[in-house]
Amino acid sequence: MDFFRERRLAMNEPAILNLARLPARLDVGQTAQLLGFLEHDIQVLMRARLLKPLGNPAPNGHKFFASAEILQLAQDRSWLDRATKAVSARWQERNRHLIQGVRGNFHGNEE
Repeated sequence: MDFFRERRLAMNEPAILNLARLPARLDVGQTAQLLGFLEHDIQVLMRARLLKPLGNPAPNGHKFFASAEILQLAQDRSWLDRATKAVSARWQERNRHLIQGVRGNFHGNEE
């Protein structure tokens, strides 16, 4: 990532929290910032059907979310609990598969 793009991203992301009025649509980064998750966790929340993007975006297309809905979810303790558990379970599963893959390759090379 080049210096200027990195600087723009660093300047823009926290700025969403300081706006007096949010835009009607939020992108993935802004949504993550408001909900307290990382950007790559938003994909996990969509797969778990805990977040639904606006419209019907292509799988590799830009995703936008309604700011009113995101603010409502940010105040919902039970939703935050389910979302946190979904993200945690995804990373535990991924790490378990990585560890098993490494062990399988290691043992396969011993023979």
